[in-house]
Amino acid sequence: MNQIGQWNLSGIGCSLMILLAIMTLSTVGLGWVVNGVVLLLVFLLAAPVIAVYGLRWWVQRNVVEDQCPMCGHRFAGLNPVKFNCPSCGEALEVRNGRFVRPTPPGTIDVEAVEVQQIED
Repeated sequence: MNQIGQWNLSGIGCSLMILLAIMTLSTVGLGWVVNGVVLLLVFLLAAPVIAVYGLRWWVQRNVVEDQCPMCGHRFAGLNPVKFNCPSCGEALEVRNGRFVRPTPPGTIDVEAVEVQQIED
């Protein structure tokens, strides 16, 4: 086994080889290679953090939670997209942070009232 006195040196061979390779590249004048590898490692560590914060910012900006103006079902929708209510199927879009029915200009929106006939 790789023992010198009381020390076990079997696990440091890879670490010493990497350190030796880095020292050799820096002394030969290839420091730009080491800098490139370090920059790549920093980017690989920072990219997931930036992606998570970027996704949170986008979701806060584009996802709207409201209720359907027809049936009152509460759900979430994307800001610039036309969609249908998952409960009643009504076509909806987002205006000023609220769900509204997209109607052509000049359309009058009325609510139907059930009329009961009284017999004499």
